[in-house]
Amino acid sequence: MGKITTYDKLVRDKIPQVLDAKGIKSVTHTIKGDEYFARLIDKLKEEVDEFAKDVNEEELADIMEVLNAIISEKDFSKERIEEIRKKKLNERGGFNDKIVLEQTEE
Repeated sequence: MGKITTYDKLVRDKIPQVLDAKGIKSVTHTIKGDEYFARLIDKLKEEVDEFAKDVNEEELADIMEVLNAIISEKDFSKERIEEIRKKKLNERGGFNDKIVLEQTEE
């Protein structure tokens, strides 16, 4: 009997075929609704952690893929998100000036 590794995470759609092509047997199931959304959030956190450990374009592309899945699942509009982003940029600026807020007093 071979080595069994246990996972419990959302994976890309073609991962079962990739594993099969490598001669690796896998057990999977599909999810939907609230569980799917919760798993997307977990995957987003996982990908952000991976990016923080190894800053590169491939890891950033993984983050964007998860964001695209979230946009699709929530039926958000990419155009509307871009409008909101631009509005916030105009009202509050971006992050180009590298400002760190240290303290406020009221």
